[in-house]
Amino acid sequence: MSEKPEVSPPNEPVFNAPWPAVALLVVTVGGYGVQTLVDTGQLLPRWGATAQAIAAGRPQTLITAMFLHASWAHALMNGAFGLAFATPVSRYFGTTAKGLLGFALFYIVCGGLANLAFVMAHGSNLGPLVGASGAVSALAAAAARIAAGRGEVGPVTSPLVIGMGAGWIITNLITAITGFTPGAGGASVAWQVHLVGFALGLVLIEVIGRWSRPARGD
Repeated sequence: MSEKPEVSPPNEPVFNAPWPAVALLVVTVGGYGVQTLVDTGQLLPRWGATAQAIAAGRPQTLITAMFLHASWAHALMNGAFGLAFATPVSRYFGTTAKGLLGFALFYIVCGGLANLAFVMAHGSNLGPLVGASGAVSALAAAAARIAAGRGEVGPVTSPLVIGMGAGWIITNLITAITGFTPGAGGASVAWQVHLVGFALGLVLIEVIGRWSRPARGD
């Protein structure tokens, strides 16, 4: 009786994030690399989100601001967290044309609305708002609901979602009190954007996901 040869299991890839999540990282970090080659003295006031820009009929700055950052630390932090949270969200949406559109809409709508809430609340008291923090916070909320649902959107009341939401609130309240966030690169942190983005992500992952994903058979 011949012995069966030993067969080693296939190696699991160390880095297996779906390509839309990787693309988001490239756009976030690579975009800042391009930004450093441009005169930011003109770029940020023109394309950052401000109440004045909205009043002047330039609502597109709510979106363009998401692809600008204040420093390498800021861009790298948003890129790293964006990749981590976008991985389960991208898998949830899938890579069909409609799924990719749903993923992009979720990211842009959540980030844009979070920026809008911030600039409308602060009026002309602050300089241009830049960064993808609102959208990344929405990805964090969506990832929590997907984890709670084991690949589908779980209930908002699940312990995992409640625990992550509580942690998100506490972390940002600490930021509000101390004014310090690791990776901010010394820039002022718009912590309110994080909270609004998280709240939007909790709701819109279900709304946009229902529209963009194919119907599942029984």
